[in-house]
Amino acid sequence: MNDRAQRGRDRGRIDRDGGPHDPVDTEPADAEPADAEPVDPERADRERAVELVQGLVAIPSLSGAEGEAARWLASRMTALGLERSRVDEVGNAVGELGEASCRRVVVLLGHIDTVPGEIPVRIERPGDGDAGDGVLHGRGAVDAKGPLACFVASAARLGPAWAREHDLRLVVAGAVEEEAATSRGARYLARVLVAGDGTLPLACVIGEPSRAHRITLGYKGRLLIDLEIAQPCAHTAGPDPGVAVGAIELWNELDRLAAAFNAGRLRPFDQLLPSVRDLATTSDGLSERVQATFGLRLPVGYDVASLHAELVSWAERRLTGADRDHATAVLDDLLLGRDERTLALRFRGYEPAHRSDKGSDLVRCFLRAIRRHAREREQVGFVLKTGTSDMNVVAPLWRCPMVAYGPGDSALDHTPHERLELDEYWQAVLTLESALREMAQST
Repeated sequence: MNDRAQRGRDRGRIDRDGGPHDPVDTEPADAEPADAEPVDPERADRERAVELVQGLVAIPSLSGAEGEAARWLASRMTALGLERSRVDEVGNAVGELGEASCRRVVVLLGHIDTVPGEIPVRIERPGDGDAGDGVLHGRGAVDAKGPLACFVASAARLGPAWAREHDLRLVVAGAVEEEAATSRGARYLARVLVAGDGTLPLACVIGEPSRAHRITLGYKGRLLIDLEIAQPCAHTAGPDPGVAVGAIELWNELDRLAAAFNAGRLRPFDQLLPSVRDLATTSDGLSERVQATFGLRLPVGYDVASLHAELVSWAERRLTGADRDHATAVLDDLLLGRDERTLALRFRGYEPAHRSDKGSDLVRCFLRAIRRHAREREQVGFVLKTGTSDMNVVAPLWRCPMVAYGPGDSALDHTPHERLELDEYWQAVLTLESALREMAQST
């Protein structure tokens, strides 16, 4: 067991009153020392919230290996007063408030997995004379254990009685494999959180960093394209330029298609954005092979059927007269072969883009809550992101008011400098709590 995971477990043994479970000397409740300072409930909640996010960040949880962190978080949910806390069938950490049979469901959907890259977990404390809780460093502090811990801490402050009073079932989930193209956790929840008669959730908040004073309304879509070309080896002095050229040609085709589509579209959110994810060549002396993966960030309403047809046409032009297998339907894979030469295209990871309505009651509740808790010089704002999140997975199925929210600067996502300002984290806890209280009264 590494020291970082052990420290995470140690923080997991803090109880609701903030004290460790080690044996201590006790006195009757009426024997409180005369000089004892009164307990500040707000400060106690804040300390528990910081312990929660630090403990969660301390436990590594790469996509596909989230088990330890999920079990730890489920146990903390129970300790903080959430009901029916558990690790579900696919590994999501889930906790709830309210009756299990309640049909008015609000979902706080975060994710518990992270990308690779170990960053030593530490809290950088403020200097002498400075207020605040400091800065938490560690992989996942921003993307997206900070937002997930914010969800749990806000739900704990609301409590089961609040949910029952407003006839709500609040579901908090730390989903697995969001950072992978599978989104396995969100896909499972998208099915099981729909009632048997088709009743959909009332609202959903996705846990992603937006900063505490902003909300995210939309994410671009995604499509991954794998290319593999194989051909017999040839002398480099000959007329064949080499197998790697095929990958360059496909990139040029994607770039051409993007430039044509983007003409007159100025905002990145509205554009088709291609990228190269991976590129490698191999040879055994008899044949040579190139394998490449390209990513496309898709705008709202983008016609993937036309894109698929364009790329199939490109492949057929490159290997004229080849035998063709598949690619008869939209996003079908394609395999072409001729004279010991093969070309394969595989399409995967498709998610359509989504943009939420900023006129919904959910958005209005968030805007009022943000204004209530915003710090000086912070301006309320909306964000449209060029990445993809679990919003893209659940939004087409649930069709309910939806935003993404959470503390942290998304510019630090996936970087060696990932860190979370703990004052902003607590601000987000209070903001989310206020937004949910207001929403419960208005629905």
